[in-house]
Parts: sequence; C-alpha cells; structure tokens
Amino acid sequence: MKEIRVLSPTAILGYGFPVASFKAGLERQPDVIAVDAGSTDPGPYYLGAGVSFTDRRAVYRDLSLMLKAGRELKIPVIIGSAGGSGAEPHLQWNLDIIREIAARENLSFRLAVIHGEIDKNIVLKAFAEGQIIRLPPGAPLTIEDISGSTHIVGQMGVEPFIHALEAGADVVLAGRSYDPAVFAALPVMRGFAPGLALHMGKILECAAIAAIPGSGSDCMMGYLREDHFLLEPLNPARKCTVTSVAAHTLYEKSNPYILPGPGSIIDLTAARFDQYNETMVKVSGSRLSPCPFYAIKLEGAKRVGYRTISVAGARDPVFISRVDEIIAGVKSRVEDNFSDISAADYTLLFHIYGKDGVMADLEPQKKITSHELGIIIEAVATSQELANTICSFARSTMLHYGYPGRVSTAGNLAFLYSPSDLKAGEVYRFSIHHLIKVSDPCALFPMEIIKIGEGQG
Repeated sequence: MKEIRVLSPTAILGYGFPVASFKAGLERQPDVIAVDAGSTDPGPYYLGAGVSFTDRRAVYRDLSLMLKAGRELKIPVIIGSAGGSGAEPHLQWNLDIIREIAARENLSFRLAVIHGEIDKNIVLKAFAEGQIIRLPPGAPLTIEDISGSTHIVGQMGVEPFIHALEAGADVVLAGRSYDPAVFAALPVMRGFAPGLALHMGKILECAAIAAIPGSGSDCMMGYLREDHFLLEPLNPARKCTVTSVAAHTLYEKSNPYILPGPGSIIDLTAARFDQYNETMVKVSGSRLSPCPFYAIKLEGAKRVGYRTISVAGARDPVFISRVDEIIAGVKSRVEDNFSDISAADYTLLFHIYGKDGVMADLEPQKKITSHELGIIIEAVATSQELANTICSFARSTMLHYGYPGRVSTAGNLAFLYSPSDLKAGEVYRFSIHHLIKVSDPCALFPMEIIKIGEGQG
C-alpha cells in the first residue's frame, strides 16, 4: 500500500513535546518531520516589532531534537513561519538557532532558506494594478497602510517548499507559511492527493490538539494513503476519536466545509471520519477545488503608538455598582485637564474584569454579580511620555474619585504593583490582511541553499 508518514512534534515550534512521544514517532519511520512555527494569534506586535513570541531556549530545545533525528533518519525537516511571524528578522533569528545547533551537535546538511517578507514596492505596484483583494470583514487597503507597515509577509503555499525539496534540501526554513503547507509539501511532491494532504496538514499543524485529551505540546503522526489518511497521537495517554478530529475541522473556520488557501480550496463537503482503531481515526473524501486565480494572503503590521498600563482591584460594593459613571467621570477629568492635547494623540481605555473585561460590548450578562473587580487602565499615545502622563493622571483620578455613598477617602483602588504604572512600549495594529494575485506561486519567495557543517565555504 502506498503510504507517506508525516511526524508533527508540536503545535508551534518552542511549545515543547515529551521526548517519549517523539521517540515513539521516530520508531514509526516517518518520511518527514514538519512543524509550524508561527501564528497571528498573539496579535500584531510580534510581526510589527520583528521579534518572536516563542522563547529562544525553548525553540533551541525543540529544534535540536528534530534536527538530530532528521539527520539520523536521513529525512527532511521542514519549518514554516520561522520565528513566529515569518518576516526577515524572524527568519534570521531562527537561522541563527539552526547554525548554533549544527555547530554544537556537529551536524551537516543542505539548508534551504525561503524568504517570506515582501518588499513594500511590490505590494504598492500590485495595489496600483488592482491585484490586491479585500478580505471581509476588513477595510479596503490604502497606500498609507502599505507604506506605514514595518513588515509585510505573505503566506506561501506548498510550491516553494517543493522547490526547496527538489533542490536537495535536507532542512527547509521558511518565512510566513500557510500552516498546512509544511506537512503537505512532500506528499504532494510525491504524487499524493493534494486535498487529502492539505486536510491532513490542517490537522497536524496543531499536533495533538485533535486528540483526547488534547495538547498542543505533544506529538501526532499522520499516515497518508491513496484515498484516505490516518491520525495517531504518539502519547499512550491520548487517543483520536471521530468527534475530536471532526471537531478540530471546525477550529478557526468561517465555513467548516470550504477552507480557502493559496491557489486552491480544500473541499470537505464529502469528507468522512471513521474510527480506525482504539486510538486512530481515518479521514477520507477530502478533495481540492481550484480557484479562478492564485492568491496569497498578505499580513502587515503598523505602529500606532506607545502603551502604559496600571493594574488595580476594587472591592467596595458601592464603587462596583457605580463603576460605569466613575469611568465616565475619570475620562471627563482627563479630557478637561489635557484640553491642550489633541484627542487624536491618545486613547484611554478601562478593562473591567468581573464585569465585561473579556467580551466588552458583546457581553450578554449586563448585571455585575462580582464581589470584586479587576481594573486595567490603559493609555495608548503618540509617545511613551504622553502615554505615561495620561495613564498616571487617570490612575490617580480614579484612586481618589468621589462618588455618592463613598465611606472611605483613603483610596478606591488596590494596586498590584509598585511602581503602579507599567510602560508596555510600542503598540501595533494589523494594517494589511488582504490577498495578492500572483502568476507564479514562488515568485514572492526567493530561496537560497546554504551548506551547514562540513565543507562550508
């Protein structure tokens, strides 16, 4: 029976995995070890600032085990969305870790580095030619969004990875990638059904999250065959069930049957989930539908200011019952005291945990039932100094704000930290979340082959 085996050690590189699970995966003779290293889930800061949201020591640990295993088994190791966000600083950060591991462990291999950051001029040209498409519910793209972005990346599909593997790469390190691409590239290159390969990759990207009990810090094996694939958690404490795997297909989807990606759509309308044995699930019927054009998703982040926060608690029942009018009064005092400063130069926010701190205006429970509230005062401004000023004044005003029924004048808030105001630094927002039409899936993603270890020039 024709089969290819794909080992996914962890949901995100640096999230870790048990060595025993990883060894169990290696004993099953995988054809490739693949891992997704990034996500937009942690927000725009990491892309905008060019720093990783995963810890270097944790990434080093995971990669060290993966690279050594790949060389011992003589199978490729593929890493997508390097450094968390996949822009050039993230890619170089991850490359430095690979070089360090190779030197320490005396490893030698051919490394393909696929760059994922896209020059602003390319995006501006595509914008002028009408090749940029809005992704609902976002707003149309503007020239200011493009020029103001500190980093712009594109989610590459399987084609750049296939190009790297065909060039003889033992290890592939890529910038921002479509999550399933790192798992599907080798199977697609070897002629397996792309729909099945990408659907399997969509599940493997989260490693053992699709198992029971689920975990993003444990290993999963995918076995892709001609008309189906199997999923097996590699920790004996976990198992895959029809419910757990099918439920994962609903994860982060606007439509559970139609999953758009670079140049194609994974069509799950005919997908079937069956229990294969006690711990494994069989998936069949997934297929790929072509798109009328090939498009790549762009992601960009733009700096919008600087943040200062203050964390406090309140337990007075009268204060709690009047918290909305107190916040309104504090905001009014800030506006009055700093009337010489443009309202466009700062934003003052109050996050009230125990009331609506999680869901804000979407919170259906309107009546406060908490006996205490957690309050985060947040100021975002055009400079760190102004953010400090606004947060400090709002904090002191709320601390001593007078309201009907107040008994104590010593202060309304209990502060968790001293100093009470914490400077959080730069603030970014996602400025680009759009599609760009391309004629060549590899054109935006230049590749270089680097010889690591013995015989380096």
